[in-house]
Amino acid sequence: MNRFLNLLLAFIALLLLLLPIIIISVVIRLTSEGGAIYWSDRVGRNNIIFKMPKFRTMQIGTPAIATHLLSDAKHIVTPFGGFLRKTSLDELPQLWSILKGDMNFVGPRPALFNQSDLVKLRTDKGIDRLIPGLTGLAQVNGRDELSIPKKVSLDFEYLCNRSLSLDLKILKLTFLKVVRKDGVSH
Repeated sequence: MNRFLNLLLAFIALLLLLLPIIIISVVIRLTSEGGAIYWSDRVGRNNIIFKMPKFRTMQIGTPAIATHLLSDAKHIVTPFGGFLRKTSLDELPQLWSILKGDMNFVGPRPALFNQSDLVKLRTDKGIDRLIPGLTGLAQVNGRDELSIPKKVSLDFEYLCNRSLSLDLKILKLTFLKVVRKDGVSH
């Protein structure tokens, strides 16, 4: 999708989701200490680090590493965080990143700043030239259950075949995956 379509969809989504975003923010503040938004350092286009917002689902002080690397992630998740993660509602603040131009709706998910193995594999295949996305081919083909090489393989497939029709297909599949809560391991 081009920049105009990303902006248009982000504005529409923001208008439709403004009330749920406000409610979620209040519930997070009432059920755990700390702010409602967590700003994560992520790797963007051309491997430039940007700040990506998410609703905070982890306790304050949790290390900034991939969730699957945490020894006991279930005890670190806030009371409301598990629900947010399973429903993918924790991703809603990323509409800001789309409006700002750091992200698109569809593209490879932005790596954490310290996921050097993932960043290197993506760079070697030229995937770093893409703007990261809220969702992508890897998210609709396994999400958290995929190995890093498999994610990179799917990101490369997206790089080679990206088109408006593929983006629309990924958005449709993402919606179905979110509704079914498929591929969420935490």
